[in-house]
Amino acid sequence: MSKQHTMAERLEQLHDRRAEVEAGGGQDKLEKQRAKGKMTARDRIASLIDEGSFQETGAFRRNRTTTFGMDKADMPADGVVTGSAYVMGRPVHLASQDFTVMGGSAGEAHSIKVTEALKSSLMTGTPFVFINDSGGARVQEGIDSLSGYGKVFYANVLLSGAVPQISIIAGPCAGGAAYSPALTDFIIQTRKAHMFITGPSVIKQVTGEEVTQDQLGGADAHMSRSGVVHFVADDDEQAILIAQKLLSFLPQNNTEDAPIVNPDDVVESNPKLRDIIPVESRKGYDVRKVIAEIVDHQDFLEVQAGWAMNIVVGFGRVVGRTVGIIANQPSVMSGSLDIDSSDKASKFVRFCNAFNIPLVTLVDVPGFLPGVAQEHSGIIRHGAKMLYAYSAATVPKITVVLRKAYGGAYLAMCSKDLGADKVFAWPTAEIAVMGAEGAAGVVFRREIEAAEDKDAKRNELVEEYRETFSTPYMAASRGLVDDIIDPADTRREIAMALELLVGKREIRPAKKHGLGPA
Repeated sequence: MSKQHTMAERLEQLHDRRAEVEAGGGQDKLEKQRAKGKMTARDRIASLIDEGSFQETGAFRRNRTTTFGMDKADMPADGVVTGSAYVMGRPVHLASQDFTVMGGSAGEAHSIKVTEALKSSLMTGTPFVFINDSGGARVQEGIDSLSGYGKVFYANVLLSGAVPQISIIAGPCAGGAAYSPALTDFIIQTRKAHMFITGPSVIKQVTGEEVTQDQLGGADAHMSRSGVVHFVADDDEQAILIAQKLLSFLPQNNTEDAPIVNPDDVVESNPKLRDIIPVESRKGYDVRKVIAEIVDHQDFLEVQAGWAMNIVVGFGRVVGRTVGIIANQPSVMSGSLDIDSSDKASKFVRFCNAFNIPLVTLVDVPGFLPGVAQEHSGIIRHGAKMLYAYSAATVPKITVVLRKAYGGAYLAMCSKDLGADKVFAWPTAEIAVMGAEGAAGVVFRREIEAAEDKDAKRNELVEEYRETFSTPYMAASRGLVDDIIDPADTRREIAMALELLVGKREIRPAKKHGLGPA
């Protein structure tokens, strides 16, 4: 006759089983992880979420593989903690890989848990945060492990454009595992983490190249060279703070607007903006100083700050409302557009459009970067991405021309012709097909060649062209600029335009999607 257990006994058993799960790979491994300056999987969740809000799912899930001794392996939660919680009072779904359990390796049950959490995120319209710390595929499970990755990738794509997805790379992320973060909207990588498709040993074996893990897949390499990551964090704590701040700017899903947070209602004239741009039109300056004077509390979260630095993108607020800001950076490459900056800006524009975030574009661009390398690497198709992204965007689009706005790059920075709802220009704006020096050489070539003092004549005609065409007044006379404003009034003008455009509706032809440049 079987023994009947009392409720107290069953609850004690449940408590013991849950304690085993929460211990991960064991206390020794947890302490070893912390000794490396890294949080454990559950430490990271606790640090990210509002205290006491975590509801775990699949804590007692186990793998079904029996080969290679897997039937005897002890793998609490199958190496990944999944569930839902609140972050600053707003619900999210999340997954956190546990490196103390078989190196966080991803097997079938592990990946199915992540996939189920992703689908719950989609179903409930909540952001998803995936904290990666894994040695890769669990090779003992063979094709089942590979299939699991495929399920995760498919779910990442289902969520794309529907709910925000944030990946935190807090440890190793190699091979196929790296593709899931690449399918998400933002990647935050710590300096203790590495991410690559093939590691240094394989590269040396195949190509003979020698490279360290940091050089190949460290956070700084991915920020400055590959452009794969969006934020670099010194450690887990900083990565989590970045994730929290990023979430604060974003809506829950594509059907909602971002929350209005801590509005700075001061919109009066700001004379500081009059003095940021140098009198000399070729002299550089830091456009982030302009941004700081426009957004609430000078609070700007720059995205991919270390990559394609000739353009600046990121999130700020204007009177409490989230905006996506895209600005040429004259202190780097004179603010010209190249392949990387075009990719960076167009991807950011598309994200903002998907999640109902208005766009504010600050223009000071001399053109697309000339050069054989740029042409042969495809500047035409990469630059076209900006034209496509801005033209396709239906959110409110506000453009401010600060200084130079020449040629195709002027169009690419959200001109009136690409659907900008409001275009303002500072008195320093120069809107033209090309710079006055180059244009005068084309338009007045014969007059210059016929003059006795060619330099003097050239200077005279350059100035004549500049006064005629390289001003905001010609563009304003053609309706391509809505108003020429005092720089001090920029924040006020943007705030008023946003208030007017908040209910903007735009009808587009019914279709699945456009076919943008590759």
